[in-house]
Amino acid sequence: MKIAVVGTGYVGLVTGTCLAETGNQVICVDINAEKVKMMQDGKLPIYEPGLDILFHRNIGQGRLHFTTNLGEAIEEAQIIFLALPTPPGGDGSADLSYVLGAAKDIGKLIKDYKVVVTKSTVPVGTADKVRAAMDSQTKVPFDVVSNPEFLREGVAVEDFMKPDRVVIGTTSERARKIMGELYAPYVRQGNPVIFMDERSSELTKYAANSFLATKITFMNEVANLCELVGADVDMVRKGIGSDERIGRRFLFPGVGYGGSCFPKDVQALVKSADENQYNFKILNSVIEVNETQKKILFEKVKKYFDGELAGKKFALWGLAFKPETDDVREAPALYIIDELINAGATVTAFDPEGMDNVRKMIGTKISYAADPYSALHNADALLIVTEWSLFRNPDFDQVAKLLKNKVIFDGRNLYDLQKMLDCGFYYNSIGRKIVTKEGADENVASGS
Repeated sequence: MKIAVVGTGYVGLVTGTCLAETGNQVICVDINAEKVKMMQDGKLPIYEPGLDILFHRNIGQGRLHFTTNLGEAIEEAQIIFLALPTPPGGDGSADLSYVLGAAKDIGKLIKDYKVVVTKSTVPVGTADKVRAAMDSQTKVPFDVVSNPEFLREGVAVEDFMKPDRVVIGTTSERARKIMGELYAPYVRQGNPVIFMDERSSELTKYAANSFLATKITFMNEVANLCELVGADVDMVRKGIGSDERIGRRFLFPGVGYGGSCFPKDVQALVKSADENQYNFKILNSVIEVNETQKKILFEKVKKYFDGELAGKKFALWGLAFKPETDDVREAPALYIIDELINAGATVTAFDPEGMDNVRKMIGTKISYAADPYSALHNADALLIVTEWSLFRNPDFDQVAKLLKNKVIFDGRNLYDLQKMLDCGFYYNSIGRKIVTKEGADENVASGS
């Protein structure tokens, strides 16, 4: 098939590249000429494991192309994917100006039947708005389809190539047949392609992300309670995760969710509910709890140092909102950094992929280390915010030598409590007992 992808952000670039991998001819279009030139030269603008292999292979084999010319991109395309940003507005609602603007431009340019697919995460009713925007510009027949993405950053290529399910919202038999043919190579193992109406499809995406955000937030609340009652959240997690009705995934406590999806999608669903005079109480609580959770590690640091943080130096491992990505949007690390800087402390951070993006956002407010150990020199404590594999098994003797104090605050529960006790660290994690350097009081855990 011949396909156009409008927008080369995270979703658009992964979508276009993976569609090319199954033999389709794909043209990705973006208004950013510098970015397009970069991709034409074979350079990826994002970090995503495995994407580089597919990206270079499909460019080399002539199936993946890039342009700034919308007319060129859609002229021969049977399917046009809209993978444009939908940033949150001031009131939390999704900004559809990019999507609807592109729809109008496409309406002016099409000369024959097209299937226009909203791949962006959009509120219920957006397909109707896209259809109306195009109708205002053309008499040429077309169909608008909702096809939400369920890509997890860090494993997005695998998610696209081997999806758990494909959701397609359309009431058009013609569009249904075309979309079914497009996705057939990706579901050969029998995972479902679920057809539904456009509005149900749009709500499915928001409901899925909001439920996962709720699951994370619930476990963070359980972790906070564990600390108060002397329970171990790791044990609780294993106990409830073995129940197949609950499942093991998204039960790891931490410093809150971030990224480009969960924060804005939860807010957008709340806003959509508000617009329909419905008070989505659970999600309002999720937002409130998550904002508090992002700063919980700072509160632990503040308590340990009796509020005297001015002049203190902290090492911080992890800036991206999750491992295997360079995405730092709404990353908890940024909130922790702000609190530390405002308290008069200094921060030296290391992240395998996220430092360039943080540098673009906050510049020299913090220092950036060349490797994890370089960040530790003479620091009063180490804070762990992202669970990169690189941080899971460090040389604790080296860590102890480099730190001014043998103090670790772990927002991702990476280390065994008994190990920390044996190494003589003060170790404060999430939802578990505090390990003290002396190992002499009732807060010392015997293990995990």
